[in-house]
Amino acid sequence: MEPDWQDRAFHHHIATLIDALDGPDFWTRMTRVIERFVAFDNWCALVFTRDRAPLVCAESPMPDGTVDLLFRAYLEAMYQLDPFYINACEKPRAGLVTLAEVAPDNFRMTDYYQRYFKSNIIGDEMQFNLPIDGERTLIFSIGARHHYTERDIAQCAMFAPWVVALMKQRLAYEHFEESVATALASDLPEAESAAPESQLNEAGFVSRIEAVTQQSGRVPLTAREIEVVRLSLSGFSTRAIAERLEISFETVRAHKKHIYAKLGVSSQSELFALFYEPLGRAGA
Repeated sequence: MEPDWQDRAFHHHIATLIDALDGPDFWTRMTRVIERFVAFDNWCALVFTRDRAPLVCAESPMPDGTVDLLFRAYLEAMYQLDPFYINACEKPRAGLVTLAEVAPDNFRMTDYYQRYFKSNIIGDEMQFNLPIDGERTLIFSIGARHHYTERDIAQCAMFAPWVVALMKQRLAYEHFEESVATALASDLPEAESAAPESQLNEAGFVSRIEAVTQQSGRVPLTAREIEVVRLSLSGFSTRAIAERLEISFETVRAHKKHIYAKLGVSSQSELFALFYEPLGRAGA
């Protein structure tokens, strides 16, 4: 069958994308190819690293050229509650990943969803993932104000093999690679001995919880209680937490009661504010 002009145009765009692999506009060109077939409103290319803040390869610019403060807040700490980040750290795999696949059952009820996701991404998100090693995953995310249709998802799934292959080739040209290797090789306790705010920005979830409770003079949480806090703030219901941790529903409820008492909070929103709002981080 003779290819039509759209097929020829598509192959032309793929060729220019391959040609741009070593250039500064690679990620922008990637978005231009994909958006010919799937509509989206924002995008970013990041490296997810276990227990570290994401590293930015590129991101979509704000319409007015200003800094995206919500995205800055995400990079500072809220990434720890991102279902895509959690999934990439726990179950790294190459290919297309959708929000429906990774979002916990109560995700849309969380403060993370209401205060960040709903305001910044608004509707839906898909990511192309490329595990680099056991600790890191390169991701290319596309977010939309609307919900992706089955056709959108199928289209991206069809694109996934060549998108991931190009992402793999692109790794050699990302300038942060050397600094990432240095960070991974460095002694973590020494790296975290800097200023408290830097410690909070770079530490994993457990370190963040411990640092905030120590600064604010609250009673420390046990390892199990910290895990319950993480799952709860991420959007897992009490029943889902029980299933995930293989404990009873009532045991989870008891853990939550002890957590609230130790931290002096009375709601999920107060728990979120304690660890993810500036006032809470300052130890108020």
